[in-house]
Amino acid sequence: MSMVYDSRPCQLGEGPLWHPERQQLFWFDIIGRKLMTRDGGTPREWTFPDQVSAAGWIDRDTLLIASERALIQFDLSTGTSQDIVALEADTPRTRSNDGRADPMGGFWIGTMAKTGDEAVGSLYRYYRGELRVLMTGICIPNATCFSPDGRQLYFADTATRKVTRTRLDKDGWPDGDAAVFLDLGPETLNPDGAVTDVDGNLWLAEWGSARVSCYSSDGTRQRSVAFPARHTSCPAFGGADLTTLYCTSALQGINKKDRAAHPLSGQTFAVEGVAKGRPEPRVIL
Repeated sequence: MSMVYDSRPCQLGEGPLWHPERQQLFWFDIIGRKLMTRDGGTPREWTFPDQVSAAGWIDRDTLLIASERALIQFDLSTGTSQDIVALEADTPRTRSNDGRADPMGGFWIGTMAKTGDEAVGSLYRYYRGELRVLMTGICIPNATCFSPDGRQLYFADTATRKVTRTRLDKDGWPDGDAAVFLDLGPETLNPDGAVTDVDGNLWLAEWGSARVSCYSSDGTRQRSVAFPARHTSCPAFGGADLTTLYCTSALQGINKKDRAAHPLSGQTFAVEGVAKGRPEPRVIL
């Protein structure tokens, strides 16, 4: 059964990252322009001038953070940041969304219209100093995660209600076309953020369904874990043994009736012992 890990409500909670060296969870409120954490149980947050959405870890005290205009290097000890590379800095109508580091040390990040209703987003990979665009015409990029060996990319454009799978080469670049892994259209489910566990199962937040579902590598739904928020947005494994499943959620898109039914919406949750995750890989600049 899930519990509230952090009660601060997010307009759009996203991008949970368990830092393996710090043994600490970080996540974002995109609309609130905040990076959030709990430090020894104490709530802490940093506010940015731009919307921020996803991160990877570079070292113990440094994160790579995706903002609406750049990938930035953020120092947790001083709260200072510097730009690494521009990210659609000349396109003010877009922002970053879902992103994750791959096992080869690259960082994937999707962009989208701030309104969420135009297919003007793209999918990028930053790898050893190069930011390369790999896909365009995306509405809402989500579910970016990788098989344990790093040779398969999972990705979803939420608007299509499909999760795709793409083979990657030894350096982590796409090697062939994307194939449909899950088609959630018949169930009218909306794929959001995702992560894989140590066995290669995909744990997918299903926006609007108050749950995270587990799918085996052949696309079979194994189980669903309920959370007390209608808009579950992204899961992450963490804790000392990586058997805690965290999940962010959102107030965005919640009407009065839904909020009354799900008063904990926007908060961040945890559930113990559903599966075992893998350490998030380090980003190599």
